[in-house]
Amino acid sequence: MKQLKPYIKLLRPEIAAMDLALPASSALLASYLLTGALPPIFPFVLAVIGGYCAIASTYVFNDCCDIDIDQINLPDRPLVASGVTKNQALAYALLLFLIAAAVALYLNPESLVVLIVATFAISIYSATAKRATFLSFLPVGFAYGLVPIGVWLAFDPAGVLNIGAVHSYASDPAGVVLPLPAILFGAMICITDWGFTLSGVARDVEGDRLRGAPTFPVTFGVPATSRFVMVCWTCGVALSLAIGYTAHLGLIYFAGAVFGGCWMLLQAVDFVRNPVPGRGGRLFLQASSYRAVIFVSMIANIVVLSTVGCGFWF
Repeated sequence: MKQLKPYIKLLRPEIAAMDLALPASSALLASYLLTGALPPIFPFVLAVIGGYCAIASTYVFNDCCDIDIDQINLPDRPLVASGVTKNQALAYALLLFLIAAAVALYLNPESLVVLIVATFAISIYSATAKRATFLSFLPVGFAYGLVPIGVWLAFDPAGVLNIGAVHSYASDPAGVVLPLPAILFGAMICITDWGFTLSGVARDVEGDRLRGAPTFPVTFGVPATSRFVMVCWTCGVALSLAIGYTAHLGLIYFAGAVFGGCWMLLQAVDFVRNPVPGRGGRLFLQASSYRAVIFVSMIANIVVLSTVGCGFWF
């Protein structure tokens, strides 16, 4: 366990609930809207594992690119504290990506294409964009916004790559490339991830400044960043309600979306009122909890609707 602990820490266990619930909720919603039922258990479990590995691989790769910055901001990170070497971490990131890629290829080649595009986008952020432009947060949101899309296509394929590898549970007789709830889901994750990422970047502003990384907080200051983060979360909460409306979800989901959204906006307002790096760091963790609540509310609602079928009241 002592040898494994640094590798576990590289996966960001403090936000693992969000990273597991995102692919789970995406798979369930896609299957429910397509068939009115829950997906088969084996592909569902594979999709959750693959989605989580895809997300986690980007965390590890980011740590490999940010060793010098983390020496100032996060000195307890495994690569800084010599828990693992950079080569070991790069191999670990590659292993996680290959697991995700194998799962995506098995479920639907379209999902693999989305995974490759998303990984390329987030790799640009980690390797170059963060040290080149204050707009570096844009590819992060784009990449994570593709996560629910990639999972969605495993259960409701677009039919673009019809090469015989799509399984029987994944068929779209309507011929719709992506339904509106899927588009809204991706947009919600993209925009909220800008707020999520910039909260963490605000926490790391001093290290970024010392290492010459022109991030948004370094360029415009933490107060301006907090206001932009507030805009992101306001849009994200609105999109979460739009997902529920267009997908015809019920009271369970809307309770989580409304109460969780109001709580999240209060935290974002507090960041605007207290625009300091430490508050940004706390908002980063609070945001992961909020998104986990939204995803779990969606999961619970779909399970009830699929098994009981009581309409809006559930």
